[in-house]
Amino acid sequence: MNLVYIGVFGAFGCLSRFWVSGWVYALIGRGLPYGTLAVNVIGSLLLGLLMEGGLRSAVLPADIRMGITTGFMGGFTTFSTFSYETVRLLEDGSMIAAGANILLNVTVSVVFAGLGIFLARQL
Repeated sequence: MNLVYIGVFGAFGCLSRFWVSGWVYALIGRGLPYGTLAVNVIGSLLLGLLMEGGLRSAVLPADIRMGITTGFMGGFTTFSTFSYETVRLLEDGSMIAAGANILLNVTVSVVFAGLGIFLARQL
């Protein structure tokens, strides 16, 4: 059953990534890969919240939690896209933009993962 949950939730994660990323690009523009940054930050927050919350509570059955964390979050977050976009910025000679992209994605995502864990512990 885990595979079914992972597959179904993964499909929703991929669609959510497409919608959120597109919305962010429409809102802010494409000066940096802001859409990828947004899904990485939101994904880090949600994964921290879900994993820590799942360890502290039995509200979500283990197979549903597996579907959400592995399926949805795996489809939603975009580390491979982040890596590709960073390489493209470097190839284009945009060293500052590439550095900003790395710094923002890594730092902000780690902070938001910590925030997710903190929030889960407050529930």
